[in-house]
Amino acid sequence: MLKPHRSSDSCFQAIRSVGKGLCFRDFSLVRQIGSGDIGRVYLCRLRNAADEAAKERLYAMKVVDNEVLALKKKVQRAETERKIIKMLDHPFLPTLYAEFEASHFSCVVMEYCSGGDLHSLRHKQPHKRYSLNTSRFYAAEVLVALEYLHMLGIIYRDLKPENVLVRSDGHIMLTDFDLSLCSDSIAAVESPDFAYESSTSPPPFFCISNRLFRSKKVQSFSTNRLFVAEPVTARSCSFVGTHEYVAPEVASGRSHGNAVDWWALGIFIYEMIYGRTPFAGASNEATLRSIVKKPLTFPTNAPTTLSEAHARDLISRLLNKDPNRRLGSKRGAADVKTHPFFKGLNFARTPFAGASNEATLRSIVKKPLTFPTNAPTTLSEAHARDLISRLLNKDPNRRLGSKRGAADVKTHPFFKGLNFALIRSVTPPSAPGTRTEKTMSSQCSSVKKQTAPFEYF
Repeated sequence: MLKPHRSSDSCFQAIRSVGKGLCFRDFSLVRQIGSGDIGRVYLCRLRNAADEAAKERLYAMKVVDNEVLALKKKVQRAETERKIIKMLDHPFLPTLYAEFEASHFSCVVMEYCSGGDLHSLRHKQPHKRYSLNTSRFYAAEVLVALEYLHMLGIIYRDLKPENVLVRSDGHIMLTDFDLSLCSDSIAAVESPDFAYESSTSPPPFFCISNRLFRSKKVQSFSTNRLFVAEPVTARSCSFVGTHEYVAPEVASGRSHGNAVDWWALGIFIYEMIYGRTPFAGASNEATLRSIVKKPLTFPTNAPTTLSEAHARDLISRLLNKDPNRRLGSKRGAADVKTHPFFKGLNFARTPFAGASNEATLRSIVKKPLTFPTNAPTTLSEAHARDLISRLLNKDPNRRLGSKRGAADVKTHPFFKGLNFALIRSVTPPSAPGTRTEKTMSSQCSSVKKQTAPFEYF
């Protein structure tokens, strides 16, 4: 049993209530929810949880037949995936709750995402494509997940909408790591003084770097030196990935590295916005030829908004056929985050962050809270600033919530009109069409119990 990054996770608490030594018989299968090249995934519940609520918690169990994998010579892929999942501790990546062996089967119990995948959800959208704002939201979360993987020395190599799941809270989770490449050495790349090259004015700085290396004066971004961790030395000659998403260097049989993930991100954003991939051909061979030789094109109509123009520019930079000139190949996500397409999107900003941990702590103790110099443009923003100020009172005895906890915070005007009792039934604005865990659970209760896929059980 493994502890996830959210120790208060109700699914983790339910598993912990069962005790150690979990095995297959501790779970009941509901139905199969997916299958891949190395295994099948089942929706499941705990049999012997401490209470009824815990028994209703849903999990995803991936079952791998080791004998079949040995015949297919794909054992290494399954081992790679298990190794990677054990390394992960990030809100946009899978939470591993338990793993166990049974006969010649390997089982891993992970977080279940009730919202489906971005491929299926896209086909439910008007014109089978996402809006620019929704595309930006999902692209940003995928970008942050890729950044974390690259910091661990992992090149994902299988980004596509089918592998981007949506949780019940509307946020994403990347899945399927059997094609990923693990590097034991991760280069710490020191950037030169950076000024974004674009036909538009450079975007304002908004906490795009690791907070340990961020300058206290965030306004003077162009004079900062940034340190990022990116697996720039990892190389492979294997042909892996989905044909429409592979980079030119992979399609042409050359060695490849971290830049393939940034190419795939460009294809991913293009498909979300325009409802198709840019190089798809009548066959896999035609697709690969198109990726290597065909220039990138967009729909014939000109961009209708500045945001779409920024999106096209970002896609063009990510889909540079030269991996050495591709956006992200040198400084990874740090370069991609600063593109104007993400302007105004705050990836990780905190008000007291300093250039080091020590500077941050001094700032927390001594620095007064400040907001952007422009005045609030709406009453809601004014309420937000007031709430933040009350929560960040340096005197713990006067801090909002210190006396009556959440009861005090809930009554603040910022939350006026919000019914907290019904909050879980509200669909997140950036997750169109997702289903809540409660709805999914009720649907699953009417499904006939799934028969185990192996005679051993």
